[in-house]
Amino acid sequence: MRDHDSATPGSTIAVNAPATGPAEARPAAGTAHPAAETAEAAGPTAIATAPAALADAAPRPTPVVHAPAPRAAARGTLLAALGVASFSLTFPATAWALEGMGAWTVVTLRSVLAAAVAGICMLVLRVRLPERRHWAGLAVVAAGVVLGFPLLTTLALETSTTSHAAVVVGLLPLTTAAFSAVRTGARPSRTFWTAALAGAAVVIGFAVQQSGGALSTGDLCLFAALLVCAAGYTEGGRLARHLPGWQVIGWALLLALPVTVPGAALALVAEPPHLTAHAVAGLLWLALGSQFLGLVVWYRGMAAIGVSKASQLQLAQPLLTLVWSVLLLGEQLPLAAPVAAVAVLVCIVVTQRSAS
Repeated sequence: MRDHDSATPGSTIAVNAPATGPAEARPAAGTAHPAAETAEAAGPTAIATAPAALADAAPRPTPVVHAPAPRAAARGTLLAALGVASFSLTFPATAWALEGMGAWTVVTLRSVLAAAVAGICMLVLRVRLPERRHWAGLAVVAAGVVLGFPLLTTLALETSTTSHAAVVVGLLPLTTAAFSAVRTGARPSRTFWTAALAGAAVVIGFAVQQSGGALSTGDLCLFAALLVCAAGYTEGGRLARHLPGWQVIGWALLLALPVTVPGAALALVAEPPHLTAHAVAGLLWLALGSQFLGLVVWYRGMAAIGVSKASQLQLAQPLLTLVWSVLLLGEQLPLAAPVAAVAVLVCIVVTQRSAS
């Protein structure tokens, strides 16, 4: 308390201020602080206010600003790439699952199984409910990633080949970047957009060359899947900055249970499954790999490097899916695939190095 704060005019009350600064900011024992020496020479009144002078004279710690570390960016890119690798197996796994189950059974069972795994993890780790402000975003993730995309792509694969579906869904990176620009206010550079559009043009040209330019009902389902999935990816990437990535997809899966559980029960009655090794393996991968673990690392990667940049890694997904189609399904690899693969990989490098 200073002398003019006292209730008695003209009196001096000395109050010792606690030492709150860092240890190195305080004078060593037996060494007079310059402010203390000045106060002693000035008289009793100045001595009474010396603690305040000492506090003012002590150096303040400089705030530390943490810049994004290159290692963190590299780790985020690796996580997003692992997500893309897992997603590249989604269409072949769906084709396997459809060998023994109907489309509605595949879609609902994969979500129920993934939700069971996510629920167990949350119970074991005692995860708290998300804040109320996050529930709307989680609903978008559930509608787009858990329900919409799996349903539309599975219906498309009943009439389209895996390779054809893969190249159409290759437009997903550009769609996701556009959704991100609208939803999050991101403004990627012109170089980024040029490379993204070039990659999309390669994918579209590849698709047109393979399909002869004709659009089918399956194509319409795939284009609709692009929109709902891009919305889910964008919202999930935004939420992953506030929640761990596995919790984003975990809560979305649990949020969809009121739809997926009754749907699975009805589908099993309407479409009696004929289980085979391929059907079981495909369903398990869809539930554990594509629907849960893949999205866990994908959302963590997006949170680290940004939605737009992460989405461009998916330009490699259709080419990877083509490889799996040959190895796992015996489909013929188109001759244009290697050329498209090189062009797409060049676009990926440019988008990853461009400033967003």
